[in-house]
Amino acid sequence: MTKNGNSLDQRTFSKLSRLYIIALSTIALSVVISQIFVRNHLQTQQSDSTVINIAGRQRMLSQKLTKEIVSLTVYSDEKNRNKLKNKIKQTLSLWGLSHNALQKGNDSLGLPAKNSKKIDEKFSKINPVFNTIQKASIEILQKIENNLLVSQEELSSNIEKITKNESTFLLMMDDIVNQYDKEADAKVIWLRKLEFSLMILTLLILLAEFLFIFWPTAKSVKATLSELLSAEKKAKKMAFDADELSAAKEKSIKELRALSHAMDETLLFARISQSGSIIHIGNKFSRLFKISRFKQDILFWKFLSTDKSEQLKIEELINKHQKTGWQGEVKATIKSDVPVWLEMAIIPYRPTEEKSELLIIASEITERKFAQLEIEKLNKATFDEKISQQKIVSSKIIENQEKEQNRIAKDVHDGIGQMLTGLKFNLESINLDNLEKSKEKIEHLKLLTTNIIKGVRTATFNLTPPELSDHGIVPALAKLTQELTKLTGKEIVLFNKSDFNKRLDSLVEVNIYRITQEAINNAIKYADSSHILVSLSHSKKMLSIVIDDDGKGFEPSKVKKVKNGDGGMGMTFMKERIKYIDGRLFLTSELGKGTRVTLNIPI
Repeated sequence: MTKNGNSLDQRTFSKLSRLYIIALSTIALSVVISQIFVRNHLQTQQSDSTVINIAGRQRMLSQKLTKEIVSLTVYSDEKNRNKLKNKIKQTLSLWGLSHNALQKGNDSLGLPAKNSKKIDEKFSKINPVFNTIQKASIEILQKIENNLLVSQEELSSNIEKITKNESTFLLMMDDIVNQYDKEADAKVIWLRKLEFSLMILTLLILLAEFLFIFWPTAKSVKATLSELLSAEKKAKKMAFDADELSAAKEKSIKELRALSHAMDETLLFARISQSGSIIHIGNKFSRLFKISRFKQDILFWKFLSTDKSEQLKIEELINKHQKTGWQGEVKATIKSDVPVWLEMAIIPYRPTEEKSELLIIASEITERKFAQLEIEKLNKATFDEKISQQKIVSSKIIENQEKEQNRIAKDVHDGIGQMLTGLKFNLESINLDNLEKSKEKIEHLKLLTTNIIKGVRTATFNLTPPELSDHGIVPALAKLTQELTKLTGKEIVLFNKSDFNKRLDSLVEVNIYRITQEAINNAIKYADSSHILVSLSHSKKMLSIVIDDDGKGFEPSKVKKVKNGDGGMGMTFMKERIKYIDGRLFLTSELGKGTRVTLNIPI
């Protein structure tokens, strides 16, 4: 016992626990810091391949543009000239967009807005050449627009400018691409150096932990065992001195025998030699492994297990730690191939100066170990299932975003773009000499202009309205219901029961708006409803939004769970958004009785 009443093993265990916590925390901290450094650097390299690809594509586009313009001298008929004109427009547009995006950045192309000083200098040199080619190309297009059958002589000066500057542009663009590639290689080299430095740092931390934590700890354990052995020597001396009193001696012997018997019956206790031969084995040990008699020269690891691989592991464990001692978990196998787990301690012991032994003290933990392994297995299965489900949801979210972007682009191109083209042709075809036909065309243009305005409003309405960022969620929802009423002809009403007018965090407002928009759109598209009511109410800590419709309803159980990419993704997106802002979403519906969606958001 120590002075404060704590045993030596308790004091040593507390010290070891603190030291292990410090060591593991240091390693974990170094790993986290390493990951932060590496991830920050990788973020700066994400767009390098895109930049190099687009920069390399500029060379191809310049050659393609030159080839198409030179082809104008080959074809003199109206049909081929018109095809070449359209190709030149497309190539020139993409070439100019990419050239500017490489310098100023472009989110749609995935290009950053930052270039190195050397890249900027090279672009400043190539820009005059680019401008010369671009200007000459535009002039050629203007001449062809005015007259498809313009003569080659009128185009020759501009074609000569383009062909003359093309080789210069290619050489300078090659230089820029090489510089981009060189800078990307430099980043990779820097990342390798960073990883190597972090590895060296981690190794130094491990070395420091060995020198200042684990090695001193081993010394401390050895010192504790020395104290125990010293106490044993004192006890032997006291027993020797008591030999003069035979009565007391006999009594002490009986007590020691009783104590030894108690240890044999209550503990998994054994003494073995340095070579591993069993010197003494406790009764409880023998009963557990179902061995009533054994030879004195039997090896301890053969006593513990019938499995060859387990015997080898226990043998290596004892040989490795016979001088320093060891404590941990060991798997054994008794007769009939029954597995047993032991929490075992190996303690070096010297009964005399000339003789060394090992004390084995163990306790059976089979049930606890199997329970622990089963819990780990269940936790891993649950974790894998959650990760798999999250991957499916994430892929569907990305797929839905791509579909929405394609839909908006298609609406603009097929709807507004075609109507604008029709408007242009109608304007060009107006003949002021014929007033009657001109009036009819003007009336048609008014109708076409109205349709264009409606198409623009329809295409842009699904984007974030300015009311949301300027005035907050209530004005944005009011605008949403008004516009959808006009566009769909359905009765969509906003009712602010508690006159809520507070501003929330911008991300919270965006997610509330998108969830409400999704709920209203579902009621319009799928519920076949004629009346939709959006109600707002709030308390000090909660904002509640309820969307009711008088549609045909559905069975909520069919969309409550989404697995393996099956339907109900609209509801999944709503749940993902409400979870992101720490809110709750409730869905109630019944066939023929409409649907109610309730949002509760903390404020």
